[in-house]
Amino acid sequence: MQAGKRYTFFQTVNWSRKYILIFIVLDSIPVLLYHTFQLEWMHIPWQPLSLIGIAVAFYLGFKNNSSYDRLWEARKIWGGIVNASRSFTVMARDFINNEEAKEKVSEGELVQLKKEVVHRHIAWLYALTFELRKVKDWEHNAAQDVQFRKMLGVEYSEAKFQELKAYLSDAEYQYIMSKGNRSSHILSVQSRRLMELRQAGTLEHFRHLEMQQLITEFFALQGKSERIKNFPFPRQYSTVNYFFVVMFIILLPFGMLDVFTGLDQDYWIWFSIPFSVIGSWVFWMMEMIGDYSENPFEGSYNDVPISSMARGIEIDIRQMLDEKDIPEPMQPVGDLKIIM
Repeated sequence: MQAGKRYTFFQTVNWSRKYILIFIVLDSIPVLLYHTFQLEWMHIPWQPLSLIGIAVAFYLGFKNNSSYDRLWEARKIWGGIVNASRSFTVMARDFINNEEAKEKVSEGELVQLKKEVVHRHIAWLYALTFELRKVKDWEHNAAQDVQFRKMLGVEYSEAKFQELKAYLSDAEYQYIMSKGNRSSHILSVQSRRLMELRQAGTLEHFRHLEMQQLITEFFALQGKSERIKNFPFPRQYSTVNYFFVVMFIILLPFGMLDVFTGLDQDYWIWFSIPFSVIGSWVFWMMEMIGDYSENPFEGSYNDVPISSMARGIEIDIRQMLDEKDIPEPMQPVGDLKIIM
């Protein structure tokens, strides 16, 4: 996620510089051929081309709206995780006590029990972010995208799961690492542990039900995140939209020829090149924005910053337990001010 007010114009141009160069070459060819060989058939009447452009613009609008919906839904899901995590921590802090305990434990042991439950939840947060960063076939995985993820430290790696050791016992870590969906099994371990606390009386029955409802909520929020991650934007819409935009960009300089060859002076024909490049760039940028917004967990420029949000949740809930050794918030990286 871009953490500044907006991308600068030059950052935006730099992001699409390869395509701008392609458009300059592509849009210059018809003008040079027309000017050199007087091939009058090369200019296409603007009216049919404008009809195609309107249709492509509507299709782009549909795709971008759908991509934004996926992005915004992902943000709302993680907003729910933030709120539910705070509630879960407050319950763990206040509900785990000696009031109904069969065998009372010391205050120090109560503090450790609360810390154990909260740290296990933090492990779930980080395990979920690691799993959501695993790149799918339909997500962006070109060399520059891979390098960008490495620069931000959000590339998927099995080694990242070693960070969970700081929040889990050795036995729990070994158990979790033997499973496929590790984050869901952390919630499973959490649920089992809460049941043990209830059976010991350290967690009263009705309070246990309240915390168990939040475990169910975490399962639901995780499932919603996985639904977006594992089900791509429908390929038929993405494919047809791409073909239509490319077709329009190829035809655009021929339509511009028709506009500028109808003017009084011959030199006006050369203005069709910059206007064709600008028109092509506008349509292609709309296509790129939709394309990079439809997968909000892949670890790219405009994703939901789940790594930063997980760190923010950790800081918030550990402060609720009055812990001291707390990590710092994640800061924006590079000139683009990207926070992940």
